[in-house]
Amino acid sequence: MTNTNGIIKYGEGAMELIQHFSHPHPLLLSLDGSVLDHDHRYDLCGLCKESELPHQLKHPLHPKHDPLTLINPVETTKSIEDQSCNSCGRFEWWYPSAYTCSGCTFNLCIKCASLSLTTKVDIHDHPLTLMQKSTQFICDHCEKEGKGMFYFCAACSFMVHPECTLSPLVVRPPIIKADIHDEDHPLTLVQRFLISLTCNACGNDIKGRFYFCDKCSFVVHLECASLPSVVKVIRHDHPLNLIYSLPAINPLSLHSVCQLCVKMVDIDYGVYYCSTCDFVAHLHCATSKEEKDETFMQNSKDEESIESSTSMLEHGIDESTDMFPYVVKKFKPGVDGIEIAAEIKHFSHEHDLKLTAKFGINEKCDACTRYIFTPYYACAQCRFFLHKHCAELSRRMRHPLHRHPLMLLPRATYDSDGSFGCDACRRHPCNGFTYNCEECLFNLDVQCSLLPYNKFTHDSHEHGLIFSRLPKGRKCNNCDSDEEIHFCCADNCGFALDFKCLTMPHTMWYEQHEHPFTLCYAPEDDSGEYYCDICEKERDPRCWFYYCTDCIYPAHPECILGRFPNIKFGKTHTIDNHQHPLAFVHKTSGHGREFCKVCVGRMYLDVVYECAKCNFIVHKWCLDEIGTSKG
Repeated sequence: MTNTNGIIKYGEGAMELIQHFSHPHPLLLSLDGSVLDHDHRYDLCGLCKESELPHQLKHPLHPKHDPLTLINPVETTKSIEDQSCNSCGRFEWWYPSAYTCSGCTFNLCIKCASLSLTTKVDIHDHPLTLMQKSTQFICDHCEKEGKGMFYFCAACSFMVHPECTLSPLVVRPPIIKADIHDEDHPLTLVQRFLISLTCNACGNDIKGRFYFCDKCSFVVHLECASLPSVVKVIRHDHPLNLIYSLPAINPLSLHSVCQLCVKMVDIDYGVYYCSTCDFVAHLHCATSKEEKDETFMQNSKDEESIESSTSMLEHGIDESTDMFPYVVKKFKPGVDGIEIAAEIKHFSHEHDLKLTAKFGINEKCDACTRYIFTPYYACAQCRFFLHKHCAELSRRMRHPLHRHPLMLLPRATYDSDGSFGCDACRRHPCNGFTYNCEECLFNLDVQCSLLPYNKFTHDSHEHGLIFSRLPKGRKCNNCDSDEEIHFCCADNCGFALDFKCLTMPHTMWYEQHEHPFTLCYAPEDDSGEYYCDICEKERDPRCWFYYCTDCIYPAHPECILGRFPNIKFGKTHTIDNHQHPLAFVHKTSGHGREFCKVCVGRMYLDVVYECAKCNFIVHKWCLDEIGTSKG
């Protein structure tokens, strides 16, 4: 048992206990990273809860003011900007409590306040001391930047993130051959350099260790040295090759942007490139977890087989796993004598569907939940309709929003009534078809799945748009949403739109109005006064609106689309505890005179399930309480 700077050790290895200066009980060393992992909260001590933590703490890294005080962040008077932990950067409200200084803006979350002042770890030979730095530093283990607390070795100036002290030891080979460099030029591992260097692969600064070629002075980050020569991304059909000579291939690429992040590429450094499609991407964009196709297998002996074995159709459909969505029962001659499917058995429905061109039906498509237009398939026995293009949707697809293949389902499987929330546009509830990942509970509605993620044009903007992950702070130009995923201007002008805005219908009918409404992207006049003729409230002239030109009738999109644009009302479900089918309806009247049969709550303007035969009515969210859905 030793005493080191306020820490008493009991034992060694997996059962090591310490008596930390900040806590009255011994703390057990966790080898799974829980002590330093900010995603786990109060697992430091098995003997007490938050109420037993010391109310005040004199921390050695903040000696100039009174002891830090344990507070509930909900009760703090500090501004949001002053509530982040000065070590890890997390906000206090991530934790039930935090230590804060009454004399300044210094804060420590519970985890950082409990870090040992000294430690001995596997990744370094000497003891390490906990220190604080207001400027950024480079961690010598993960080679990434850090700010705040770190462990420091006075003997050799080794610096490391606190969380990296629990990482396994990684030994870099002193000499390697890398795919990104001439195979006849081996690369040698070099320790930290005193002068600033630029990585010849990605063009970013080198601040830690690096690999060096003594034949041609090529320098490269440790992580860049392991980049493959060929990579496949989910959103592009062909493999991408790592090249350093983009101008020679296409002089216009001087103005190219990365097709993944929509930022300019520096043609003086390496990029991943498809010469067939003039598709270019930054090295680290193409190899990121979100973009890289992990199913791609490189075959260096036969590059043609690479392309054929990994070929994907234009909307991300995986040919090797695609299943045709219907069986044709009857054909009929179409234009130019080409036969078309006149009657089909679709995988989503128990009855046969017939192709029709009948106009004027006020029904929604069961797949995309948009109003029906010709041509479409209809069921003669029930109110089931599919647009022709929705009936032809592939049953499997790959999409850059998700790392796993997605399966087309006629209803979500984890909600009793088959409804879901779309992970792209964030609309909820939806009860159309969903492209679903059962493992991750990921759902993509049909309209969002149809948006192209390669460059395309939209009427609201003069330049092309590309699917991209937005830099922090940029918002949708129409609705101001700050979702991470947007479609950005391919010319890098700063314009961006989210999934919700891009999937708004171009034309809509509204109740009994005799003319259609068209989606407009700029004010209808220069009067300076803009109102919605439905709700009679003011409109923001910067935002899109629906407009009837025949009647000079403008309206908010939400007034035209309603509260539930992704719902088809009238769908029926059967449950094992009720003898009749229940219809999904929107109660627009009643004023609370009806009561839910489960919770006995009043029915106001709610979405409910209703039995027309026996006056049985239940809230949507109460459906699970009365039985298992049969479809």
